[in-house]
Amino acid sequence: MRIDKEEALKAKMDSLGIKETDLEEKFIRSNKKGGQKVNKTSSCVYLKYKPTGIEVKCQEERSQALNRFLARRILVNKIESLVLGKEAEIEKRIEKIRRQKRKRSRRAKEKMLRYKKMRSEKKELRKFQAEI
Repeated sequence: MRIDKEEALKAKMDSLGIKETDLEEKFIRSNKKGGQKVNKTSSCVYLKYKPTGIEVKCQEERSQALNRFLARRILVNKIESLVLGKEAEIEKRIEKIRRQKRKRSRRAKEKMLRYKKMRSEKKELRKFQAEI
């Protein structure tokens, strides 16, 4: 199952155009709890994707190999949300304009008119108080 996850991650990286050569990888000693094991080994993984400058640090597990995998997965998810986020933002803007132009439903129109009427009645009461 672990091999399947790694292959899926590599496929996702290929689909987004992320190359291993674009990644800067460093190993740091962890600063979390874990005692001697953590203090002696550099299990924390730092990844930087050079084209965008996105940085990820992962020290979830005690194993360096597992942290490397997790850091790559986090990085891929960040890049994917960045790429899809731009597309989603354009779609959001188009949908907002579409909603603004759309005709109101009868129920929404009635609700708006009730609110306007209530508001005008409040304002009307203020006029009488100002005259007194």
